[in-house]
Amino acid sequence: MPTSLLITNGRVVDPSRKVDQVTNLLIENGRITGYGLQPTGRERVLDATGKIVAPGLVDLHTHLREPGGEEDETIASGTAAALNGGYTSIACIPNTNPPTDTPADVEFILDQATRADHCNVYVIACISKGREGVELSEMGHLAKAGVVGFSDDGSSVANAELMRRAFEYTKMFDLPILDHCEDRNLANQGVMNEGLVSVKLGMRGIPAAAEDVMTARDLMLAEYTGGRLHVMHVSTAGSVALIRQAKQKGVRVTAEVTPHNLTLNEELFATFDSNYKMNPPLRTQADVDACVAGLLDGTLDCVSTDHAPHAIEKKQREIDHAPFGVTGLETSLGVLSTYLVHTGKMTWPQLIEKMSTAPAKIINIPKGTLAVGADADIVLIDPERKWTVTEQEFQSKSVNNAFLGRELVGRAVCVLVNGRVRMNRK
Repeated sequence: MPTSLLITNGRVVDPSRKVDQVTNLLIENGRITGYGLQPTGRERVLDATGKIVAPGLVDLHTHLREPGGEEDETIASGTAAALNGGYTSIACIPNTNPPTDTPADVEFILDQATRADHCNVYVIACISKGREGVELSEMGHLAKAGVVGFSDDGSSVANAELMRRAFEYTKMFDLPILDHCEDRNLANQGVMNEGLVSVKLGMRGIPAAAEDVMTARDLMLAEYTGGRLHVMHVSTAGSVALIRQAKQKGVRVTAEVTPHNLTLNEELFATFDSNYKMNPPLRTQADVDACVAGLLDGTLDCVSTDHAPHAIEKKQREIDHAPFGVTGLETSLGVLSTYLVHTGKMTWPQLIEKMSTAPAKIINIPKGTLAVGADADIVLIDPERKWTVTEQEFQSKSVNNAFLGRELVGRAVCVLVNGRVRMNRK
């Protein structure tokens, strides 16, 4: 039996090495070992004619829900969803029950991911114990357990002094604080963006200032302490401008934006469809345009899904009571291919850099590259494949997706993790 794999005739796009060419790629023992080689008969051959061969996608913002929310998602189902969307590595968020704030919690997640044997899973641990914003978690022990960052996502850290200390502690480990920037008092139980549309609909609004105020505070704390800040799910023009200014000053900040905040706006909330209810909310078209511009000019470093599954019975409640959140792992590539690449706003190398190489660098993992010697974590993309988003397409346990019913162009058709084919779509 062949022990090596030769991917032939594919358009190899590797932003980490600025490579974009049609060539063959050899994989041996789970690693990339050569380029341009011809078949010898000793390898298994995977024909990638007409396909893009890229580093596996990396997501910094996945809610796997386990433990405590297995009715929404499990580590097994969430990692299967990741493969279905072209992701080979994901970083999971600690707002589980109990929250991920001890080394034992980290070990549980990694063990479950190993059992599932789908994609690579990295763990983000809590900034504060229990995500309560009162006392710092045992960051040193968690860093030793292998976490790649700290976040209280789902909640912001209201106490500025606690956030300052978090930055100071994480400097010792050179790990980022992944920050959910929201002033809860300003958000004031809103359900959608505050503005003319919310007034017309009679819905409580979440002002852009709720995000911008906290973004400004934490940029100042990152500058003051020298700590590493990663701003999660940026959604406002104000936050984009603040981050751009901070980068120009040399603040150690990176930032992400979600596919839905790059492509959808608040007008959709007029349908009262709870699949358009997420936090941060869909904003104005001006905010969407600012986020796209920020992604293109490097102010926003990467795209993250904020994959937030919820069981169907939860999302079918009244809009005021339905939980925030939408799934994203299985549609992000298709959405961004359709609305950014096929509209001429981005190229494939730019998009792959934002979805693979850049997020890998932010959490300092050896992924997002097709360099010789690297792990063979690879996605094959059919850039012209048309498909319609339906519930039947999902591996996730939940179907609360904002793009249901839409026709997309571009899809992951094959995924390799450590040289093993883990998804192969007919």
